[in-house]
Amino acid sequence: MKTRLSLKINAGAKRTHFAGRYGESWKLRIAAPPVDGKANAAIQKFLAKIAGVRPTNVTIVSGQTSSTKLIEIEGIDADSLNRAILMSNEDSHAT
Repeated sequence: MKTRLSLKINAGAKRTHFAGRYGESWKLRIAAPPVDGKANAAIQKFLAKIAGVRPTNVTIVSGQTSSTKLIEIEGIDADSLNRAILMSNEDSHAT
């Protein structure tokens, strides 16, 4: 199974986390800078972690150099991915 995810990226943030919805997309703040592919690598690693898949299962389908990206994640369905995103937000706000 594969799931596609639309993201609006804000690179260079203080920490990596989802910052809510942006229309049909999710806003994702990434701590890595948007240079030399560092932000893209951080996006793949972060999404793999919350989805419970390997980073190689996370592909940037479009938007390699854009702040708007279409991501494909192999090994998770859309409902499970949305739950994982929401849970990652809860975890990031826990004290």
